[in-house]
Amino acid sequence: MTKGSSARKPDSRRSDNRKQDAARPDRRSTEQQKAERKAEYRAAAEPRPKVPSVSMELSIEKIVAGGLGLARTDAGVVLVRGALPGETVRADVRPGKGVNQGVTREVLTRSPDRVDAPNLPTTDLAHASYDAQLRYKREFVQEAMSRIAKLGEEQVQAVAPTVPSPREWAYRNTAQYLVTPEGLAYRERRSNAALSVERDPLIMENIQTIIRLLDVSKLEGVQELSLRGSRLTGEVVATLIAPGEPRAYLRAADELMDCGVVGVSLAAPAGRRFSAGVQLVAGESEIMEQYGNVKVSVSASGFAQINPEAAGLAYIAAARLAGNGPHAVDLYGGSGAIGRHLAPNFGRVVVLDTDFDALARGRHDVRLAGERNLTFRDGDAAQLYHSSLQAGVIVVDPPRVGLSEMARDALHDSSALKVVYVSCDPATWARDVGDLVKRGWTLGQVTPHDFYPQTSHVEVVSVLTRTELPERAVPEDAVDTTAPTEQ
Repeated sequence: MTKGSSARKPDSRRSDNRKQDAARPDRRSTEQQKAERKAEYRAAAEPRPKVPSVSMELSIEKIVAGGLGLARTDAGVVLVRGALPGETVRADVRPGKGVNQGVTREVLTRSPDRVDAPNLPTTDLAHASYDAQLRYKREFVQEAMSRIAKLGEEQVQAVAPTVPSPREWAYRNTAQYLVTPEGLAYRERRSNAALSVERDPLIMENIQTIIRLLDVSKLEGVQELSLRGSRLTGEVVATLIAPGEPRAYLRAADELMDCGVVGVSLAAPAGRRFSAGVQLVAGESEIMEQYGNVKVSVSASGFAQINPEAAGLAYIAAARLAGNGPHAVDLYGGSGAIGRHLAPNFGRVVVLDTDFDALARGRHDVRLAGERNLTFRDGDAAQLYHSSLQAGVIVVDPPRVGLSEMARDALHDSSALKVVYVSCDPATWARDVGDLVKRGWTLGQVTPHDFYPQTSHVEVVSVLTRTELPERAVPEDAVDTTAPTEQ
């Protein structure tokens, strides 16, 4: 467990209530602030003017990305939330951009795959059995391969069954909520309205316990609360999203730590989450989590996969596809969770990323683990043009937008004969794979992995190979494979 940089001992924050009171937001206006915030949330919850809906009876053909049921009418395609293939439903339908949007109000003919489940804004497939969810997710990947990558039917049918998550519920190790006068809340789907959270069945049990114990009235001035737990240690850290200085939130930190949190940080509100920087308020800034075969330090404000057990299975699978060799590159590698799975089978592994904090955590973790053949470097796909980073195997795990055209060019012009592509978006993955196949790569094994049960999200682990290098590529055995200086 990594200590934060604050010199204050955890208990010292309780030592002088008068100093704490002086550091809090202006208490003279507290009641006024609460009244204003209540008015804001009520205003946000007021229904906005909408195009009147039409009640329609619809026959659902299939599930498409987003967990929506597809139906066809004389007025065009309707995408229906809460419906399953083979069902006849009555839905409220409104015109949308390109297609009509519907919400199921009554199931007239029920699918055998339908189950009773909580209706949460974070779940769009919970009304389907888990076996059906896994089947649908394989179909999402196949649809992307056929429609976007333009691959043949033989390859489409060769997609492996979806690897299930070890847990169907209580798998998420992180959550972020609005802090409202009525309690913690989600944002309603496609709305600014707040939906109160009394119980969150997707969240791991130790975070659920903190939610039950928490008195949000003591989170004065806090706009949002982010929590991350560890299944490895059982610990939880928190980040407060709020303006001001850390000393203004000592009371909030006290309340959270009394509920079982081991550390509290502060992040200023920003358009992109945590982009304005994070400061320690009290306790620990990071905790350790297990991902497959490695232990990784995580924080409430840093990126890490939310289902560590399912992600670990995917990382082990990616390493198996990568095989072995003298040199591998882990592109978009973050703190090196995948790269560290490669390390036992390669002479040298370079982890590339542009997130300075993630690289720092990775260096710290490999030092703790005594792993000596990994190097963490600041850089993106453009670094692959440097001769010192030529490798026989490159693993890519890009963000949802996938690989840019420049990144695909860099992969193709590299010395790699194998690319292992891990993706969180079948559509952008299929676009990239289709482009690489046109350039002469061969798509091999494709396996969907379920990181997000009860939702329509699916991960893909795949491998592409080629037998010849382009003329511009530098053969791997023609470069110096000694570790470059860390940047």
